[in-house]
Amino acid sequence: MASSSYYFGLVSLAVLSPFLLISASATNYIDAICQRVTDKAFCAKTLNAYPAAYPAAASATSQFQAAVATLNLAIAYADKCAGFSGNAAKENPNLKTQFAASQDAFMTISKSVKSAASELKVSPDTANYDVMVCSDSIAVVKNSVGKNSDNASKTVMTMTLMMEKLLAIAVGATVAVGG
Repeated sequence: MASSSYYFGLVSLAVLSPFLLISASATNYIDAICQRVTDKAFCAKTLNAYPAAYPAAASATSQFQAAVATLNLAIAYADKCAGFSGNAAKENPNLKTQFAASQDAFMTISKSVKSAASELKVSPDTANYDVMVCSDSIAVVKNSVGKNSDNASKTVMTMTLMMEKLLAIAVGATVAVGG
């Protein structure tokens, strides 16, 4: 009886060890990104939270893969924010101009982070710049809808603050690849 459980333990370890090694490596890659971010706890929680939804940082097998997964998360969120802002523009005729400006700003963020993802391997510094200039688009959203008190504006502002946090993590990802 003891020998069968011993062999079961060895077989289990042999089967699971590649996954454990990948997970440990991914944790190191996530840590390398999060060490470059002010809110390290949010960073780690975020990068470990989406294993099924995206090619996730939590399953990355290299620092580059973890960084690309991080950038893809920011792109997906910017696209969702642009979609919400576009719908708000249609539903709120009095604030159409402000929501349209927000939608354009989020689309600009998405394009800029996509550009960063495509440049990351060749020029991490250029990729870093592409993400950092997104702060200008964040300012556009804040100036467009930040002073409004309607529910859609409040939602856009909440989304903007989250986008700001994701962009900080994206900057950390580009720096982690750049060395």
